[in-house]
Amino acid sequence: MGGHDTGSHQFTGIAKYFNSYTITGRRNCVLATYATIASLILFFKLKPKKQAAVTEK
Repeated sequence: MGGHDTGSHQFTGIAKYFNSYTITGRRNCVLATYATIASLILFFKLKPKKQAAVTEK
């Protein structure tokens, strides 16, 4: 039937914090995704711009 698996799960390692069975695990996945996107945006926004090469005449 539909719905969640009602069996007990004993997670170890990284699956303890990032899983799709518990609300906390789902929240951690969402927060990690948001943090990754925000860090990429900040990286490209704060990265120094390339300056054109100065040629001597």
